[in-house]
Amino acid sequence: MSNTTIAIQRMKENGMRVTKQRRDLVAYLDRHADSYVTVTSIDAYMRGQYPGLSHDTIYRNVKAFEKLGILESEVQGEQAIVKLQCDYQHPHHHHFICTNCHRVQELQMCPLGFFEDQVPGAQIASHNFELYGLCADCAKKAQPAVKG
Repeated sequence: MSNTTIAIQRMKENGMRVTKQRRDLVAYLDRHADSYVTVTSIDAYMRGQYPGLSHDTIYRNVKAFEKLGILESEVQGEQAIVKLQCDYQHPHHHHFICTNCHRVQELQMCPLGFFEDQVPGAQIASHNFELYGLCADCAKKAQPAVKG
């Protein structure tokens, strides 16, 4: 089952109307599924498709999608960035994010246990763990050519 299909199914299961605008928002995110996008870019796209659509409506839908687990979000600098959930089977996961091409790769383990051991007795409420750097393709392109 595709991520788009699962997202629409989640909306229905939670009593959210599946409108053309919401389908288009999910489709936009699915086209960018391998990277985070800014809420500003979502707003620009959606308002280009639906000129009467307000920024508040778009933002409320993004927040509702996040609450339903359809979107993953984080704040980068001052900007909110989101992506379509990439793993509905394991919603708690972390990412490597390429700082050049912005592709996202899911990490297969959570390092929380390591940090919990360093703060015995503490009650950790939440955490976010992301790795940033150059993906293999971008790192390869960044290496100077070897002259032989």
